[in-house]
Amino acid sequence: MSPSRDASLNPATPYGAWMSVDVTRDDVRLALADPTVTVVDALPAGAYGRRHLSGAVNLAVERIDTAADVLPDRAAAVVVYSTDEACDRAPGLVTALEERGYTDVRVYRGGIEDWVAAGLPVDS
Repeated sequence: MSPSRDASLNPATPYGAWMSVDVTRDDVRLALADPTVTVVDALPAGAYGRRHLSGAVNLAVERIDTAADVLPDRAAAVVVYSTDEACDRAPGLVTALEERGYTDVRVYRGGIEDWVAAGLPVDS
């Protein structure tokens, strides 16, 4: 993640305890390579099935009641994305997760459209 982040963040992980912090495409690349971070696609299951970031799990806000099954550790680092900056699904899921006690959740506002525009691979 970016070294410009607040130095008072938890040094135990490279991600710290950031609440609702926006992350970049490069941050997401690092997150996908880090087994301690879960990347979450906030789009409905059909959209996830058509394409998603490799390694991402699916959790739409409509299925927030299954969050504990998908994300059992409320203190673990989570990065959420959806379609693009205009899509409110990722920020909505971040809010819903925080309301349920998740403490280390970030949003990739550029979403899958930014990822694909950069020529990065997706799974289907």
